[in-house]
Amino acid sequence: MCVAVPAEVLEIKEGNIGLVDYGELTQEVRLDLVDVKVGEFVLVHVGFAIQRLSREEGLETRELFKQVYAAMEE
Repeated sequence: MCVAVPAEVLEIKEGNIGLVDYGELTQEVRLDLVDVKVGEFVLVHVGFAIQRLSREEGLETRELFKQVYAAMEE
């Protein structure tokens, strides 16, 4: 099973590299597959942004991930 994680684009660097925020972690990812702007949300899979999300979808999905991780820690 493959999982893509929602992240907010904080910065777009030269070479189509984006700095994204997962909520508690930032990481550089490739933006070659999507047309995206700073402040928008994307789904990230193995270091590539593969789909743009609305802000609402991104925040909602991020919250669901937090709930799943919290349940796993119990």
